Amino acid sequence: MEGCGDFVQCLLPDMSIKILTCLEDPSDLIRVSAVSTCWRQFVIENGLCKHLCLKRFPETSSVANMIEVENTVVPVVSQPEKSTEWLRLEKDHRVYAFLTQGLSNCMTEDCLIDAIHASSTDNYPEESILNTLKPGDRIGRRASYWSSGGENDPTVPETLTYKLISKLCLISEIHIQPFQAYFQFGFPIYSAKAMRFRVGHPNVKIDVESGNGHESAAAQGSYCDKIVWTYTSPEFPMAQESILQKFKLPEPVLCIGGILQVELLGRVQRQQMDGLYYICVSHVQVVGRPLLPAFDVEILDEAGKCSLKYCPEERLSQSCKKFSEGESSSPRFHRFRASLRGWEQMILNTLLGAGADVVDDDSDEYGV
Repeated sequence: MEGCGDFVQCLLPDMSIKILTCLEDPSDLIRVSAVSTCWRQFVIENGLCKHLCLKRFPETSSVANMIEVENTVVPVVSQPEKSTEWLRLEKDHRVYAFLTQGLSNCMTEDCLIDAIHASSTDNYPEESILNTLKPGDRIGRRASYWSSGGENDPTVPETLTYKLISKLCLISEIHIQPFQAYFQFGFPIYSAKAMRFRVGHPNVKIDVESGNGHESAAAQGSYCDKIVWTYTSPEFPMAQESILQKFKLPEPVLCIGGILQVELLGRVQRQQMDGLYYICVSHVQVVGRPLLPAFDVEILDEAGKCSLKYCPEERLSQSCKKFSEGESSSPRFHRFRASLRGWEQMILNTLLGAGADVVDDDSDEYGV
């Protein structure tokens, strides 16, 4: 780090690290790395973005380890002339900067945006999976729930497949409310014996928008057959109670691809009318941290590798609108060379891998 006549050299590395780790805004840390080549090197070598990410989102520690070991997230920009160790540090810098800047600060119970498919439905559309997106078990005077088809065998499972609000979500809890048939004798509760869930992404050869809760059952089933599942949770026992039952994961799970499937295992309640076993669900919630609308994920292959993208500010309003409407946005990522007025945007794009042109850190365009 020769030629750095600045506070990093004057205060020595340990004190400089203590000062920089007091920063709480990821944009400030990115600005620090934009000052010069040696400052950027200092930030990357000491893992300051990683420190800030774990400070803001402690639950990402296991996620970050998974990213580093399994390499399920890769940087967009590759520079083979650099050493392997430096490339690893640089990749970690991009990934942690992305997570710190891109994940929502607040946990939300609204991570589900649409229903894709139910393995069976007794009476469609009255008992559709779409009803499970609404809180409670009634809408006005009408019962609101999903019902499976009836089965003689109580071990036959059912699945409910949903689209998440973002292609990248850090999921920590699943909430499920079994339905109590208050209009049947004895007020039976049609819960499952247990539940588990899995997350994944569509095969890159198909379009995620081809699957939604409003298509035919055949089309929905065909879509679900083409999903690549990347994680399956442990089984959680369910109580035969008509309350919102909360199932907290041992560790938060990173879902890349935006698809979640709830598996309902085992049936406990026969219907008096036909003697068959059913499972009925009033409401499903997914609790976690979704990706903010200004960021996006592109699946690169079936193994789950993806590129992490930053959407420029001028595209944000359009992205937010689609985000709120539950549509999948595919903005054109802005590419430009930095100027005095746009240097911060360039740094964000460069660090987060949006493919912006790279400008020499020591150039006069930074005003240093």
